[in-house]
Amino acid sequence: MPGAGAAALAWALLAWALLALPPALPQPQPQPRGRRRMVDKEARFNTTYTDWVDADLLNIYAFNHSVRRNRTEGVRVSVNVLSDHKDLPVLFVVRQKEAVVSFQVPLILRGLYQRKYVYQEVSRTLCQPQTKAEVETQHFYVDVSTLSLNASYQLRVTHVENFVLRTNKRFSFNATAAQPQYFKYEFPEGVDSVIVKVTSAMAFPCSVISIQDILCPVYDLDNNVAFIGMYQTMTKKAAITVQKKDFPSNSFYVVVVVKTEDEACGGALPYYPLSKDASPDEPVDQHNRQKMLEVMVSPTITSEAYVGSVLFCLGIFLSFYVLTLFIACWESCRQQKRKGLLAAMDSPSLDTASLLGHARSIPDSFLGRAPYDSYGYGSFGNGSSGSAEGITDSMGSAEVPYGYAGERSLENVAGRPRLDSLSSVEEDDYDTLADIDYDKNVIRTKQYLCVADLARKDKRVLRKKYQIYFWNIATIAVFYALPVIQLVITYQTVVNVTGNQDICYYNFLCAHPLGNLSAFNNILSNLGYVLLGLLFLLIILQREINYNRALMRNDAHALECGIPKHFGLFYAMGTALMMEGLLSACYHVCPNYTNFQFDTSFMYMIAGLCMLKLYQKRHPDINASAYSAYACLALVIFFSVVGVVFGKGNTAFWIVFSVIHIVATLLLSTQLYYMGRWKLDSGILRRILHVLYTDCVRQCSGPMYVDRMVLLVMGNIINWSLAAYGLIVRPNDFASYLLAIGICNLLLYFAFYIIMKLRSGERIKLIPLLCIIGTSVVWGFALFFFFQGLSTWQKTPAESREHNRDCILLDFFDDHDIWHFLSSIAMFGSFLVLLTLDDDLDCVQRDKIYVF
Repeated sequence: MPGAGAAALAWALLAWALLALPPALPQPQPQPRGRRRMVDKEARFNTTYTDWVDADLLNIYAFNHSVRRNRTEGVRVSVNVLSDHKDLPVLFVVRQKEAVVSFQVPLILRGLYQRKYVYQEVSRTLCQPQTKAEVETQHFYVDVSTLSLNASYQLRVTHVENFVLRTNKRFSFNATAAQPQYFKYEFPEGVDSVIVKVTSAMAFPCSVISIQDILCPVYDLDNNVAFIGMYQTMTKKAAITVQKKDFPSNSFYVVVVVKTEDEACGGALPYYPLSKDASPDEPVDQHNRQKMLEVMVSPTITSEAYVGSVLFCLGIFLSFYVLTLFIACWESCRQQKRKGLLAAMDSPSLDTASLLGHARSIPDSFLGRAPYDSYGYGSFGNGSSGSAEGITDSMGSAEVPYGYAGERSLENVAGRPRLDSLSSVEEDDYDTLADIDYDKNVIRTKQYLCVADLARKDKRVLRKKYQIYFWNIATIAVFYALPVIQLVITYQTVVNVTGNQDICYYNFLCAHPLGNLSAFNNILSNLGYVLLGLLFLLIILQREINYNRALMRNDAHALECGIPKHFGLFYAMGTALMMEGLLSACYHVCPNYTNFQFDTSFMYMIAGLCMLKLYQKRHPDINASAYSAYACLALVIFFSVVGVVFGKGNTAFWIVFSVIHIVATLLLSTQLYYMGRWKLDSGILRRILHVLYTDCVRQCSGPMYVDRMVLLVMGNIINWSLAAYGLIVRPNDFASYLLAIGICNLLLYFAFYIIMKLRSGERIKLIPLLCIIGTSVVWGFALFFFFQGLSTWQKTPAESREHNRDCILLDFFDDHDIWHFLSSIAMFGSFLVLLTLDDDLDCVQRDKIYVF
C-alpha cells in the first residue's frame, strides 16, 4: 500500500507545518457593558423632584390619580434640565393607559429656513383617556434617561385647573413654544354650534389656535399642530366656529401653540447670531418667548335665526318689486286719465282748427303736470306735429339757454316749423350741397349740435348694434362664471379638508356656516344684486314693450321726440348687476387676494357701461360698439390682475401703468372732443403742431367746443392726479385703486351731464330727482360701511383678523353685509336715474335737444 502510506505521510507533514506556525494575535473583543440600572420611584402630584440621570441609570416615576366619568381633569408634566448638554439631551417618556408621549430636553424646534431654536423648560399636558366606570384609578409613568455622563433635572406633575372650558366664561393663561396649552370643551344640551374666541393684548409672539377631536396624541407643538383639525394663526384675535356635527364625542380640544417665529403673522424674522466659532446648525436659545391669552367659548345663533335672516333679506328686496308694481299701476291710471281728458276735449271745432293748421292748446296744469316754464324750449311748433295729441307749450320770449356770445339765437330754431328732416342743419350755415344731410364730417364738426344731428342712422341698425351689448355680456358672464364657481368650490373644499383657515380672509367673528360654506351670511347678502338686477331688466322690458307699441301706432312722440330709445345697454347694465351679485358671492365663499378680481370685474363693467349709456343718450350714432367697449374693459381687467399679482411695491409696473393711463386719457379726450373725426396715423404729430401753431401762435383763439373742452380738461386733471398718486404712493390694493379711477370718471361725467342739462334749460322730473337724492344718501351710508374694513388680504391672515368685528344686524350680518345691501340698492337707484333722467324730453323734438 505504498500509495496509502504516501498520503498519510503528506497529511502528517501538513499538520506539522500548521502546528509550527506562530499563533495568531487575539482580536479585541468589546467590553461587555453593565446592565442599565432602573430606579422605580413612587411620585406624587404637585411635588418638584430634583434628580440626576446618566447613561447607566433609568429613573421611573410612578403616578396615580382618580378619574371620574363625568369629570375631566388635565394632567401637566413640567421639566427643566439644569445641565447644558445640547448634544446629549435628556429623554422623557410618559407612558399612559392608551398613549405614550415622549420629548427631549433641551427641546429643539425648527423655524423658517431650518433654523433651530432650543428650549430648556418644557411643559406638556397629557391626553386624558376616557373611562366608563364611575370612579377609576389610573396609573402613568414618567421614564427619564440620557446618554450623558451626568445630567440633572427637575420634574413636576400637576393637575390643570379649569381644564374644561365653561360656556361664556373667560379664562386666561400663558403659553410658550415649548409649553403649549390645550383645554377641553363639551357641547351643552341644545347647543349645536359654538364660536371659540381667543384674544391677547400683545400681537407677538405669533401663535396658532387649533380645534382638535378628542384623540390621543394631541398635536400641540409648532411642527405638528397643523396635522389635524382646524387651525389659524393669531396675533391679537382669533375666532373659530365649531359645529357639533363634526365631533362625534360632542366635545373637542382647544389647542394654543406659540410659534418659534413671527413671520407667519407678519412679524420680522429674529436676528440669527453666527459667531466665527459657531456652527451654522447651532441652535438659538429664545429664552422666555411667552404670550398671555384669554379664551371664551360662546354659543352661536340658532337655526331659527338663519331662517329669520333669509326672510329679512328676501323681504327687503321683494319690497322693491311691490313698490315698482304700485308705481307702475299709479302711472298707468294717470295715463288713462290723461287720455280720457284728451278724448273729452276732442270736438269738431278743434278738429277743424287742427285741419286749418292751428294747434290745440291744452294747459299743462290741466293735464296734471307742471308747466314747462317760459324758456320756449321743447315744444312743437305750429303745424309741426303729425300726431292727434299735438301739445303746444308757451312760446313766449325765451332766452337762449346757452347764452353763446356772437352766435345766432337758437330761439328761431325752437320756434321754426319742423320740416321733413329732423336735423338742425341750416342751409344758410353752409354752401348748398346735395349731400349735406349725409356728410357726417360736415354735421359733426358743427359748433352747436342737436340730438337729431347724431341720430340719423337707421333705428333697426342701431337697435341691433346695441343689442349686441346684452348678448356679449351674457356670453361673457357664462364663460366667466362657470370656472369661477368651480374654483371657489375647490377653495372651500381645501379649507374643509385641510382645516387651514388662513386660506380665506373671513370676518371670523361674524361668519355663520351653512353646509360646506364657511360664511353663508356674506353670500346671502349678495342676493340684492341679483334680485334688483332682475327687477331692472323687467322694468326695461316693460319700457321697451310700451315703446314698440307706440312705434306700431306711429306715435309722433316715439318716432320724432325725446332722446332716442335704445335698450341694449340697459339690458347689459341689468345683467352686469346680477353678475356682480353672483361673482361677489363666489368671492366671499373664500375671499383672498388670488380671487379678488372676481368681485371687481363686473364693477369695472358697470362703471364702463354707465358712462357709455350717458354718452349714448346724446350721441346715439357715434357711441362705441360692443366689441371695442368690451375689449377695453377686458384690458382693464387684465391690468387689474397684473397689478394685484405683480404691482405691490413694483416701481417698474407703476411707471408703465401711469404712462398707459395718461396716454389712454389723452387719446380718449381727443376722440370725444372731435367726436371721432380724427385719425391716429403717421401724420398725427404734424397735425398737432399745425393746430398749435394756428390756434396758439399765429392767433390766440379759444376752443371751438367750449363745453366739451371744460369736461375734458377737468377729466384730464383728475386722471393725471390719480396717475401721479398711484406712481408716488403705490397703494397695495391695486384693484380698488383701478375701480376708484373708473368711479371718479363716471361721477365727473354724470355731474357734467346734470349741469349741462340744467344749463340747457331742461328740467329734472320728480321721479329722477327723488332717485338722485335717495341714491346719493344710500351711497353715503354704503360707503361708510364699506370703509369699516373688517378684513384685508393685503396683510397676513393673523393681522387681518385684528380687524374682525361682531355682527351688528340680527346677530347675523356684519358691516360688509350691510354694504352689500346698501350698494345693491344704490346701484339699482343709479340705474333708475340713468333710465328716467331725460323723461322730461319725451315731448321735445330732437332738433331742439342739445348735445353735450
